[in-house]
Amino acid sequence: MTARIMDDAGRVLAAPQSYADEAQLHTALAHLRAHAPVSWVDVEGYRPFWAITRHADVMDIERQNDLFTNDPRPILVVADLDEKLRADREAGIGLSTLIHMDDPHHRDMRKIGADWFRPKAMRALKSRCDELAKVYVDQMVQRGPELDFSQEIAVNYPLYVILSLLGLPESDFPRMLKLTQELFGGDDTELQRGESSDAMIAVLLDFFAYFSALTASRRERPTEDLTSAIANATIDGQPLSDMDTASYYVIVASAGHDTTSAGIAGGLLELVRHPGELQRLKNDPGLMGTAVEEMIRCTTPVKEFMRTAHADTEVRGVPIAKGESVLLSYVSANRDEEVFSDPMRFDVGRDPNKHLSFGYGVHFCLGAALARMEMHSFFSELIPRINSIELAGEPELSATTFVGGIKHLPIRYSLT
Repeated sequence: MTARIMDDAGRVLAAPQSYADEAQLHTALAHLRAHAPVSWVDVEGYRPFWAITRHADVMDIERQNDLFTNDPRPILVVADLDEKLRADREAGIGLSTLIHMDDPHHRDMRKIGADWFRPKAMRALKSRCDELAKVYVDQMVQRGPELDFSQEIAVNYPLYVILSLLGLPESDFPRMLKLTQELFGGDDTELQRGESSDAMIAVLLDFFAYFSALTASRRERPTEDLTSAIANATIDGQPLSDMDTASYYVIVASAGHDTTSAGIAGGLLELVRHPGELQRLKNDPGLMGTAVEEMIRCTTPVKEFMRTAHADTEVRGVPIAKGESVLLSYVSANRDEEVFSDPMRFDVGRDPNKHLSFGYGVHFCLGAALARMEMHSFFSELIPRINSIELAGEPELSATTFVGGIKHLPIRYSLT
């Protein structure tokens, strides 16, 4: 039997605090790409997995969605929480979102929301994104000359966009924000509800309670919003279960804004750190499309997804046994020297830019077009109005192994 390839650098992928230390993380990932691109990671508290750090290997695994399945381990969480969540799903009472599913069920469920994120729908939403972008840049003017951009602007702008799409009342927006931060901040001492697995279960139960009531309301009185589309959807003539509808809302309402807010906050930080690129973008607004893609590449809000081998196979010549899991490191893939020239450089004109921040294949992010449009609208409004901008303190990143980014970004600025 071939000995497993193990490299201590792989331990960073199971250390939430590593994602709050960019220098440490990228040093370790560069080492793995060069010396152990398929590395066995066995860390206390987690079930072992193979770390996949090369762009080409991540894409190959994503393509083979019949061989490498999302079920039963779609993301990296501590072993005891993983067991509880899996048991709940098997009992039909646990979170089961698009990221937990495989085809054909995944394909059928994805179709329910797909029309709301197609180009025609995005064109209809464009004016709303532009309008909200102006609202929030105007707020920056009013609150200046200093603020925490992440907490005061970046988390709220995409929150209003996605929850408006769902049709939720504005009075519930703060509650959704708090629940989302607790959901994705379970490893961060500032954001988490509590340190135990039970605290995360409690967050999910709060989500389910809210959306179960919403489902009942929309089934009784349908409206013209995405919430009604989900509540009244059918598959093979049968309505979705309460758990399926609640799970659908959770992934749209939470990932639909938290990832975008991470991209916006991280994108602004890159522009502040690279004033030459900011000036380049001010001089040539036509670069906004490539600039947004570069922000998304550099921030990589979704750090990883996992897949489980459905049969014995191999990756880059390394045997992977049936039932073993692989962690797809999008952070690493997006800095792969084989794909990106000078990958640690922020370049608003980078083209081509084959980043994997939205995944690849059948699980490509449903809301990718919306995220791109929101960022394009926001920075198109902000950048022409910047007279000066600089850090007013040290940025702070969230501790996570799944979704996250800049949680505090103190800036000092002058806007027109």
